[in-house]
Amino acid sequence: MKNLYLPGIILLLSACAPTSPTVRQVPVTPMIPAPTSPETTMTGPAGGIPSQSLASRPEVQQFIREMASRHRFDANYLLSVFSRAKAQPSIIKAMSRPGEAKPWYEYRGIFVNSKRIQGGVQFWRANAAVLARAEQVYGVPPEIVVAIIGVETQYGGNMGNFRVLEALSTLAFDYPRRATYFRKELENFLLLTRNEGIDPLTPRGSYAGAMGFGQFMPSSYLSYAVDFDGDGHRDLWHDPKDAIGSVAHYFQGYGWRTGAPVAVPAQVSGTRYSALVSQKLSRPKDSIASLQAQGVTPMASVNGAQTALLLEYEGRDGMEYWLGFDNFYVITRYNHSRLYAMAVYQLSQEIREQYAFSDTRTVERVARAD
Repeated sequence: MKNLYLPGIILLLSACAPTSPTVRQVPVTPMIPAPTSPETTMTGPAGGIPSQSLASRPEVQQFIREMASRHRFDANYLLSVFSRAKAQPSIIKAMSRPGEAKPWYEYRGIFVNSKRIQGGVQFWRANAAVLARAEQVYGVPPEIVVAIIGVETQYGGNMGNFRVLEALSTLAFDYPRRATYFRKELENFLLLTRNEGIDPLTPRGSYAGAMGFGQFMPSSYLSYAVDFDGDGHRDLWHDPKDAIGSVAHYFQGYGWRTGAPVAVPAQVSGTRYSALVSQKLSRPKDSIASLQAQGVTPMASVNGAQTALLLEYEGRDGMEYWLGFDNFYVITRYNHSRLYAMAVYQLSQEIREQYAFSDTRTVERVARAD
């Protein structure tokens, strides 16, 4: 769930959040303290990030003291954990190359392509009953859940290879621009691993610390991950049932409107429409009727009282215009990017169409056989 300004994802929270699920409390076992004189070699051109164990750094030691005081962690245990982890300069480099820097016509092709469409159809088929139950419980259609998982991890095929602890620590202590945010996510990650009985050094994820099929950040994992198969664990790495339920739960928490539209293409005319193009993502406020009065024409039947955002995309042959409704805004709560949200939506529509088509072909083959 890349709520994060990433194609990978930073998941940020908003209104209508549901109550967090109950989690297991696992006692902390003290471990041997970290060495008092760790290696202190510095990296070279990679950015000046210290290469010694994280436990040797004063700012990490202060963080450990805070975790012990605030959340009753055993300080020796955390020292031992951080003594076996290092900051990763490659993560800082990756943070400076956001996918959203690409024009729409290039960005779209990364996610809306035959491989992800066919992969989505296969994932839907393999998990049809669970997706149907998630729609019944949370009101989110299967194609949206499938498209999110497809964009984030290619249906679990690429969940990331960075130690989550090292990714979050690197960004918390060596990436000043977002240090406050990632320090909080590191805190949430340690709480999560304690609650779920996970070794903090084991989980792997994206360079931003996003985890599992849906790439949830730790704060979103704590708030929205659900045990959808009832086995007593919220496992977003190995259990697609939990991942499906958790993504649907996340969208419900941000106010997904069951049965409501996501986006429709539009045409523009005159000069007044240009001032209406959304520069910042916010909940839609302009009614369709008011947009129409200023030169914006929906290319599908919509209620004039509905509110929408006017969205502009750089197509290969010129600008494309779309109207994004409340559900489009909800998708941007997963990743704060209009490019990301449109890619998810368009992929979802392609998957739904192909899934329905393949179902029709199956019915025809069975009928012929009979």
